[in-house]
Amino acid sequence: MRTMPNILLVDDDEALRNLLSNILQRAGYSVKGFENGKEAVEASYEEFFNLALIDIHLPDMQGLELLTKLRKTEPEMIKIIITGQASLDTAIEATNKGVDGYVVKPFEPKKLLEMIKLKLSKQRQKVEFDEKKVAEYIESRHEWMSTVGSQKRR
Repeated sequence: MRTMPNILLVDDDEALRNLLSNILQRAGYSVKGFENGKEAVEASYEEFFNLALIDIHLPDMQGLELLTKLRKTEPEMIKIIITGQASLDTAIEATNKGVDGYVVKPFEPKKLLEMIKLKLSKQRQKVEFDEKKVAEYIESRHEWMSTVGSQKRR
């Protein structure tokens, strides 16, 4: 049984945070919302999040600073920046800091959901590939150990 993806939502605009949270939950995601970066970082140490939606301007730090902190707590987490003041400089800086997506307000919820679905699908494929490779490695080691063991008994 697969668990529903867990999303970390960080935006100081309570109305937008509640709206996005409702949209994401109706789409089948588990969502935890926070109004500042400090709370989001603390939450990332306490539980696993598949994806983070991060507002670029937060009361206690910039979204790009939070992006960097979240990369340290969970490198595989998908990180998407949401901004109302898009600029080329910010987009380049976000890309250099490892952002996985960049969304400009106002945005269409349907397009955001499509982006999230695509990013989570790629993340799931990578996990499944990694698990397959580990299983293949273990099987090959088991076969090798069996061969070595039978040769020693001769």
